[in-house]
Amino acid sequence: MTMIDSNLQGVHARIVQACLAAGRAPDAVALLAVSKTFGPEAVHEAARAGQRRFGENYIQEAVDKMAQVAALGLREPLEWHCIGPVQSNKTRLVAGHFDWVHTVDRLKIAERLSDQRPADMPALQVCIQVNVDGGSTKSGVGPEHALALAQAVAQLPRLRLRGVMSIPDEVPDRAAQLAVHLRVREVFDRLRSQGGAGFEAFDTLSLGMTADLETAIAAGSTMVRVGSGIFGTRHYGAA
Repeated sequence: MTMIDSNLQGVHARIVQACLAAGRAPDAVALLAVSKTFGPEAVHEAARAGQRRFGENYIQEAVDKMAQVAALGLREPLEWHCIGPVQSNKTRLVAGHFDWVHTVDRLKIAERLSDQRPADMPALQVCIQVNVDGGSTKSGVGPEHALALAQAVAQLPRLRLRGVMSIPDEVPDRAAQLAVHLRVREVFDRLRSQGGAGFEAFDTLSLGMTADLETAIAAGSTMVRVGSGIFGTRHYGAA
């Protein structure tokens, strides 16, 4: 068994245990493997171990990696999630290569993604990134503006609104983690109940990473984003 295979089994066990502790079904939470800065061989190894969803932050690196992974050959297609900031000059790459985008926090970006999504591809699945605890320099729309943005995004023809994503700041203990995660859950619940037309598939709360996935699941996360817990220590200098 490889390190990545062993790590994947360990992360899945953590997810199942956290779901059971929260009174949720063991399969209630999807695992997104965050493969940024790791090469195509690592993705291929994880895919051979059964992982299908992969998250990437750096768009050009991700597009290159997708082609390299495809060249290695896999029996089943992978699902690629953009979880990094999307600038206007990168929307065409994102629209043409990714299956999901978790980081929509401006209508302008959403409109460009919709306009540039190729007609022969399925609708791009998108989440609204919400900033519940950071200042003006942190990505994400404020909770007070999230509903209006989500309602506007839901009307764009080549996008499919799926839910909410957040990256809360690190906090010193589990109680503080849970409190912040519950604030994100409140935004998710409010959007789902008040959204209206275009919210039919609004079912995803993308919340929690390697260090805090248990508290995220306790708060209701339906998708956790795990990188180092699967692939090991990340070395940014090699990216």
